Amino acid sequence: MRVISMDWRDVCVASYAVEPEIVAETLPDGVTVDTYEGDAYLSVVPFVMGDVRPYMFPRAVGPTFGELNLRTYVTGNAGPGIYFYNLDATDRLGVAIARATFRLPYYNASQRIVRRDETLTFKSERTHRGVPSCAFDADYTPQGDPSPAESGSLTEFLLERYRFYVEGRDTLLRGEIEHDPWRVQPAEYDVRENDLFTVNGFETPDADPHVVYSPGVEVDAHAPRRA
Repeated sequence: MRVISMDWRDVCVASYAVEPEIVAETLPDGVTVDTYEGDAYLSVVPFVMGDVRPYMFPRAVGPTFGELNLRTYVTGNAGPGIYFYNLDATDRLGVAIARATFRLPYYNASQRIVRRDETLTFKSERTHRGVPSCAFDADYTPQGDPSPAESGSLTEFLLERYRFYVEGRDTLLRGEIEHDPWRVQPAEYDVRENDLFTVNGFETPDADPHVVYSPGVEVDAHAPRRA
């Protein structure tokens, strides 16, 4: 059952290859690490959540705000999906609803997103009470023209996923999402500060990330159910 509609806009996906064992020990029962050519991936994803509203409601009622998440890639009984370590966002009501309804690890944050020509500057500072602080400051600039991800490519592996898995109160849950295939392009990515790895118990990867940008997609999200 669709419950929420939204746009994901100005999406940057910066993905770092890591040993599968590093990810495996952080996952809940019911999902396993998904790998590409033997590597697991952790992705830093800053973007804009646009016109977030109940399904079938007009866009005018929905707020628009920034979101920053760290995620990895898994497989469960329902198929491949995403597992989130954190989702920091500026909409306090949306954070509260997402935590209660979707059981996702959302946290309140103060964010500033500025566009200068084609470059987006994304700054985030977590403000959620009772949890570790988390700061992020980076620029990303798309290059070339957007196009669908090549079949079998790393980009397709990372982006073409239409469900997430999350720990419920006493069971694993999955949420399905619907959107058109991603259209992406390479991007320059300049990071000045990034606490996402350390705050989630990972060492910051040394290697350069695989970075892509997308203008965005229109999304419908279903209510989570038992996985």
